Amino acid sequence: MSKKSSSGGLVYSTEIGRTCPDCRAAVTDCRCGQDEQPQGDGIVRVSRETKGRGGKVMTLITGVPLVGAELKTLAKDLKKKCGVGGALKDGVVEIQGDQRDILVAELTKRGFTVRKSGG
Repeated sequence: MSKKSSSGGLVYSTEIGRTCPDCRAAVTDCRCGQDEQPQGDGIVRVSRETKGRGGKVMTLITGVPLVGAELKTLAKDLKKKCGVGGALKDGVVEIQGDQRDILVAELTKRGFTVRKSGG
């Protein structure tokens, strides 16, 4: 016997008890709310992008081995260092403008292995 919530996800199963509506695993085994450290080669890549931004340039920082509040704080500090705006989307730090030289120097100073990538 199983019940479905109004959103359509399974919330209870007689086999495993309560389930997470997102991953459908048992509540005791659910990992949805926990931040996982991103997998990668340990190199932070700083690239420049203009696609889909109306010709505006954005500097993207990927591969940072931080999660959650630490990554958010790093993004805030980097935006402040460059004196521009930006965003944090899906683990990628976006900084307005072409700020690659400043960001590579700052990230290297903070102890990351950094490479410029892309155009």
